[in-house]
Amino acid sequence: MYNIKFESYVPEPSPAKSDRIVAAHYYAAWKYGAAKIHNGFDDLAEEWPDRTPLMGYYDEENPEVCDWEIKWALEHGINCFIYCWYRNLENMGKPVTVNDLRCGHGIHEALFNAKYGDMMNFAIMFEASPRWGGTDKDDLVQNLMPFWTETYFKRDNYLKIDNKPVLFVYQQQRLGKECFKDNAEQRAAFDACREYAKKHGFDGMIFAANKPGGLSFEETKAVGYDFTFCYNSQFSTQTDMLMDDEIIIKGQLDAFKERLEFDPKYYIPTPSCFNDYTPRTTKAWIDKGYKYGTYGKRWYLSPEGYRKVLEGMKEIVAELPEDAWAKKIIMIDNWNEWDEGHFVAPSHKFGYKYLQAIREVFTERNNLPDYRTPHDQGFTGYNKSWKTPDFKEFCEKKLK
Repeated sequence: MYNIKFESYVPEPSPAKSDRIVAAHYYAAWKYGAAKIHNGFDDLAEEWPDRTPLMGYYDEENPEVCDWEIKWALEHGINCFIYCWYRNLENMGKPVTVNDLRCGHGIHEALFNAKYGDMMNFAIMFEASPRWGGTDKDDLVQNLMPFWTETYFKRDNYLKIDNKPVLFVYQQQRLGKECFKDNAEQRAAFDACREYAKKHGFDGMIFAANKPGGLSFEETKAVGYDFTFCYNSQFSTQTDMLMDDEIIIKGQLDAFKERLEFDPKYYIPTPSCFNDYTPRTTKAWIDKGYKYGTYGKRWYLSPEGYRKVLEGMKEIVAELPEDAWAKKIIMIDNWNEWDEGHFVAPSHKFGYKYLQAIREVFTERNNLPDYRTPHDQGFTGYNKSWKTPDFKEFCEKKLK
């Protein structure tokens, strides 16, 4: 009973209940032409067919695609997407509009128009790297905060803790070293944002800083960040293509413990499934300015090993003080870094296995996930833009 369309739309999610926020980083670069610094799925099709999403290559701006992702995430315990948020460099110092964003389609075209969008919490991670727009005190309060507040924070499903919107910051060292003249000015700017939020019905704001970076933990606290996180587990190896689960498990848990030594309340865990950036070492990538080794050595953790990492981090968190941030939130690396090589979204190589590990460890398993693929249920046509073959042809040629 395959390829028979019994339903007219994506079946409604059956969420698994969890006692914490399980938030997956989300890299919205899979609308044709949106990424700008790479060619999306067109970079993967010929040499990396195992990285094919389970729904086939897709136009990410399609709300129906987003509904599949929401369904898969919620049914396995992921209850929040953290979208990388970029604005174009030329927008610094100016009022922000949707047209000033890079990869804004993931939120504005897909999530906000998805049928099940309100079921999924979301947050943004402000990308402050030099390639994109940073900020300063006036710009932060006068331009960014009004846009963020009206466009995101006031939505019922924006991530709030104690009625405080949570803003994640990537490359916080740039803000600390380039955008503000000193720690006091940055803290004053963050405090001004908190006051702005209070004037708009919130009880303040929560700022979270990505670590490691150019700021020490002491400086990160001094400038006003409430807690710290990482985009990945921070495990690294000297052995390329390491496949030893025990080494990888221990390495991830040790990295987590090391950061907790500074302050057990201040750092939250980010478990990683694997790290294989191979597509970013091709000549095309090198021509774009990337060099081999930028992302460290490659390694793979089996789904069973990943489950053990999740269990280990959960056990460590259980021993932390009750008011530790890690008691409230865990971050998942990553939903959809297809080319950078770390993703838990359903794929032809791994199926739902990494998602199943998350469900087993962080939920009550009080639901029955739907493991039929969109293609199994007669849903096709999600690729209107990419040069890759359609899903059926691709399967026949590449995935026999």
